[in-house]
Amino acid sequence: MLSTPLSFRKALLSLVIGPLIASTVFAQSAAPQAGKKPSTTKTKKLSPVAAAPTLQLEPKALDMLKATSDKLAAAHTLSFTAVELFEQLTRQGAPLGYTAKYAVTLQRPDKLRVLKPADGNSTSFYYDGKFMTGYSPAENLLAVADAPPTIDATLEKAYQLAGIYVPFDDVIVANPYGDLASGLKHAYYVGQSQVVGGTTTDIVAYAGDGVFVQLWIGADDKLPRLMRAIFLDDPDHLRHELAFTDWKLDETVPADSFKPPAAASTAKHIPFAAAHPELPASGKAPVKVQPTKVKP
Repeated sequence: MLSTPLSFRKALLSLVIGPLIASTVFAQSAAPQAGKKPSTTKTKKLSPVAAAPTLQLEPKALDMLKATSDKLAAAHTLSFTAVELFEQLTRQGAPLGYTAKYAVTLQRPDKLRVLKPADGNSTSFYYDGKFMTGYSPAENLLAVADAPPTIDATLEKAYQLAGIYVPFDDVIVANPYGDLASGLKHAYYVGQSQVVGGTTTDIVAYAGDGVFVQLWIGADDKLPRLMRAIFLDDPDHLRHELAFTDWKLDETVPADSFKPPAAASTAKHIPFAAAHPELPASGKAPVKVQPTKVKP
């Protein structure tokens, strides 16, 4: 979290579930009639014109997205585990997958804790309503800055100050559907799964703000279970995935959960600083940010 590379941007997700059926058409020559020579006239073959995709905002899909948003927004406290999987292109042209794990706890409207134990350096981010703190125990470094009075505004300030972005911000903002709706271009219901999250899920696909998302939502509890995304302007169509587990809503959270541990008192203080100077210094953090490609 503390000046880490950007990973995955807004929410989400990929290909429609189910078998992929591909049909191949082979051109065949008919045998010439007896006594006749085959015609030597070449017939110009016309390439089929692909029909423009029909964009739709299917009411059933919108209702499911709204129900999920309402469930998350209504919770006074939330905690969950998110495991991120994102791809980076290699020199060989094939993608490698990289992972990160986050343990998230929040209390609306002004408290947030994000612990990132793996992969990479263990880091953490704390917001207690007055200050936001980034802590890296391995390097024994601590960054502290004044924070706005809400989680949403603090996430924006963390992005502006230091390029800090959490890939699950779609589910922790005050009004997830409100943030999504303004850029939504396409949404439809895909079907149900009995596999993801160990429960029955409804699958919704949607597109907007330059990303195509597939979201698995618990059929009974309306909580996100899996999100997959492809950035529409990415020529490599690299995939990004978030799996959600261990959901807990409206449970009591100890008051000291949103402050750094005692060990941080000995850490060296450093300022929040942008790890990526090219990021904008002002303005709202983009809904999705494509990660910088590295080629191992």
